[in-house]
Amino acid sequence: MAPEDTRPESWHAALHRLQREGLPHALATLVTSAGATPREPGARMVITTDAAYDTLGGGTFEYQVIEAARARLAGANGNTESGMSLEAFSLGGRSGQCCGGFVNVLLEVFPGSAPTLAIFGAGHVGTELVRLAAPLPWRLRWHDSREGIFPDWAANQPRLACRHAPDPAAAVAELPTGTHALVLTHDHAEDRALVDALLRRSKACASLGLIGSRSKWASFRSRLVEAGHSDAALDQVRCPIGNSGGDKTPYAIALATIAELLPMVEGAKRTDQRGLAPDELRALFREPAT
Repeated sequence: MAPEDTRPESWHAALHRLQREGLPHALATLVTSAGATPREPGARMVITTDAAYDTLGGGTFEYQVIEAARARLAGANGNTESGMSLEAFSLGGRSGQCCGGFVNVLLEVFPGSAPTLAIFGAGHVGTELVRLAAPLPWRLRWHDSREGIFPDWAANQPRLACRHAPDPAAAVAELPTGTHALVLTHDHAEDRALVDALLRRSKACASLGLIGSRSKWASFRSRLVEAGHSDAALDQVRCPIGNSGGDKTPYAIALATIAELLPMVEGAKRTDQRGLAPDELRALFREPAT
């Protein structure tokens, strides 16, 4: 039997694992240096809230980098500050190290898989949806009221949680705020109960899609109006989902559904300003004062 590999995880292995699992982390890269420094430009380390992988040279300087990264990961009010920032270290001044050089460190903070997709229904379309969404950086919650319905391959998938959910209201109550929900169970009554529960938790739902025909939605809509939902709330429900141009195979419907969903999920995460500000970038390439 081969001996167990007990070597510490490298920064690139940790980065791959953390991004695959959708966990918050920061990548610290030494981008410029002057004078005597513990590592050369290009050195990297990965930092989480409770671990660090690889090294930028150790000492007080490295501890300060870790501290800066964890402050960004914690953020204001517990919200991770994603994006890039530039940290400057005078090793003889800010860091108190005897080598006395100067370095700039680029911090790239990844908040993890904030978007959550809740799929209600483990039938043919639901299964294809999970397969298609698996490579995307989303957290998936797969619900079904039937026992033993989930395929064996779903048990160990990263970012995927399979949940037996016989009570629609209880399942919806557990969803995190900002969830994108898709309803496509095996039973119309269950679909309607789920849409009703999701509309009552409007703050939890970033978007809500329902599989079926226009006549199905017309029937649902009249019943949901009777249940007290406003026209404005009902207008937010997308039905039918998965307009595949006439191809009604489960894969085609799932593919069209993911295509409809992508701009809703990714568009919500974008900001007008991305990357480093121009002044920071210019300063990065200036020689430090001696």
